[in-house]
Amino acid sequence: MFITKRLQKNVYKKGGLFLFQYLCKVNGTKDKIDIRSLSLEALYVHFNKMDEKSYRAKQVYEWLWEKSCFSFDEMSNISKELRKKLAENFIINNVKINNSQFSADKTIKNSFILHDNHLIEGVLIPAPERMTACVSSQVGCSLTCKFCATGYMERKRNLNPDEIYDQVVLIDKQAKENYGLPLTNIVYMGMGEPLLNYVNVLKSVERITAEDGLNMSPKRITVSTAGIAKMIKKLGDDQVKFNLALSLHAANDKKRNTIMPINEQNSLVALAEALKYYYARTKNPVTYEYIVFNDFNDNLQDAAELAKFCKHIPCKVNIIEYNPISFASYTNAGEDKIEAFAEYLRNQGVITNIRRSRGKDIDAACGQLAIKEKAKVSE
Repeated sequence: MFITKRLQKNVYKKGGLFLFQYLCKVNGTKDKIDIRSLSLEALYVHFNKMDEKSYRAKQVYEWLWEKSCFSFDEMSNISKELRKKLAENFIINNVKINNSQFSADKTIKNSFILHDNHLIEGVLIPAPERMTACVSSQVGCSLTCKFCATGYMERKRNLNPDEIYDQVVLIDKQAKENYGLPLTNIVYMGMGEPLLNYVNVLKSVERITAEDGLNMSPKRITVSTAGIAKMIKKLGDDQVKFNLALSLHAANDKKRNTIMPINEQNSLVALAEALKYYYARTKNPVTYEYIVFNDFNDNLQDAAELAKFCKHIPCKVNIIEYNPISFASYTNAGEDKIEAFAEYLRNQGVITNIRRSRGKDIDAACGQLAIKEKAKVSE
């Protein structure tokens, strides 16, 4: 036997192997185990039960996570007999591109289809010095932010770590095929609230950054949250290495409650306390995202409130141009207001960048394309 009974016992204890009701996905009339839901240790145990050598499990694991293989038939250094065993007992529930929209500014917006036919979104955002993938963490969203298309969708389920990983793989392939460059950055700013899918999001980051995964630097990854105070503290406890962004959009509780109902349970005072806790444990500065909506949060009093909030910890502000949606009446502030807003912040010593909207000629706003594609399916 190539693994110890002690290791096997530990795998059982973790519940990571034989609770088939959690690990199995129905495929036709036979239950097959989602192989990417297994740790390497759990895979060792399965291979032992199949009378296969441990190094074969390691080879398969490398195909799955280092080489991003979506088919057992492509595992060329695995015998045909073992590939047949794998196909009989396991399944790879890989994400597929459902539709892609190409913008004149080179942005590519994708709808992805999952194994259970749910749709999510991901975006490739090219820039002169970087290629950024924007990925989703949930099917839909439960937070009901009033300016966001995804906020008008019902949350169906959390994404699994491999489903987040697959978005990165597919968008990286798009970057190479269309622009001859690999991905340089990843932002968890697509559909869903990442911190409400905490375990799976962190597992996806681990697979993306691991040496036996995609081997990307965690400093190239940003996780964006609408502001879940207790989970921001947990990020601090876990001493994460990736970057954190907070979708702020108002440094005034009354205004933030209006556009982001989550603020009613996670006030600015609670968020400030959580951010201080997070910074004390990670020493990572935070980015505040701020859309300047016309006649809502665009005056110098709003800028002053934001500058005051920025004093809590080291940070920078990204002022984001709004991509309007049909579900909401919010519009962008005028260029003069945005420039005055940014200049006020800079004069207060706040590092401030203005991020222009991308993909204006396609369904680039978060949730837009998935809603449209879902409507087509329903017709």
